[in-house]
Amino acid sequence: MAIIAKTGPSSTFDGSSALERREAVRSDRVARYERMVEIRLVEQRIRDLLTEGHAWGTTHSCDGQEAVAVGIAAAARPTDLVVGSHRAHGLGMALGMSPEAIIAEIMGKSDGAVGGTGGSAHLTDTTIGLLYTVTLMGAGIPVTVGNAMAIQVTGSDAVAISVFGDGAANIGAFHEGLNLASVWKVPAVFVCENNHYGEYSRYDKTTPITIIAKRAESYAMPWLHVDGQDVDAVAAAIEEAIDRARRGGGPTLVEAKTYRYQGHNRTDRAVYRPEGELEEWLARDPITILGERLVTEGLLDAAGIDEIRARGEQRVEAAVEFAFASPEPDTAAMFRYVYPKEVDA
Repeated sequence: MAIIAKTGPSSTFDGSSALERREAVRSDRVARYERMVEIRLVEQRIRDLLTEGHAWGTTHSCDGQEAVAVGIAAAARPTDLVVGSHRAHGLGMALGMSPEAIIAEIMGKSDGAVGGTGGSAHLTDTTIGLLYTVTLMGAGIPVTVGNAMAIQVTGSDAVAISVFGDGAANIGAFHEGLNLASVWKVPAVFVCENNHYGEYSRYDKTTPITIIAKRAESYAMPWLHVDGQDVDAVAAAIEEAIDRARRGGGPTLVEAKTYRYQGHNRTDRAVYRPEGELEEWLARDPITILGERLVTEGLLDAAGIDEIRARGEQRVEAAVEFAFASPEPDTAAMFRYVYPKEVDA
């Protein structure tokens, strides 16, 4: 089956292409910090647009989880094949997708990432290695095994990467996918983004083990457990797993322990959280952790931190203006990408 590339804008208002944005995160830790700030600002602005009635449907914010997305992008090549989950905005932007493409898509505009037809959770841009993001829990895991098999058969040096949540680690597709991946020694990396909650349920109420990654032992698969609030640690773990896969060492399961600051979706106030839990994790904000480290290392100062935030706010507002100016999709768009051939409206 042919993979459909994105239809949204190929560059941001400052002229940088998606691939250039992708490479910046791979090569520059200050750029990683800037991307994490940008992701947070975009998520906040999207919530405003929804509240104001300028966008429809629901969204799944990744506030607090930015280090996982950016850590993956820092370690993977644009030629690697990434499949994400429903909590997709951060991963898309980390890999290079523009704020314009994300915001226009959520507003249902034709210049969105997939022409306004996919919404918040269905993103794709094959130029930067993002095959797609999927709403069905864990559905990307067996697909990633298939992607890795294709890589293996064709002799490519790419790696297939699946990103999913802790809830997905409890369904059949997770176990079936990891089992086959290990049997066939395919070049795959499975990243469990453990944000502590599967929708409204805390993972320790639905999962009998503390470290989900240990499940890999049942499939004779290496595993890594990493602090998901530390982008440097995430990047190092993903790089180790990718290098193993590229050398022919087979798949790895990586668990990044993180936390979502918002509710599951736009209507969820997360009243089920224990008192003090959110504050505990806010004190370990991944953006603050990296920012303070860069200052300590002399790569940034307080003025630089302020400048990055101001530049991010300008970038996001320009993206919002772009989305408002973008035209609505025509009626034929409802049939686009549904059938192998175009269908007349």
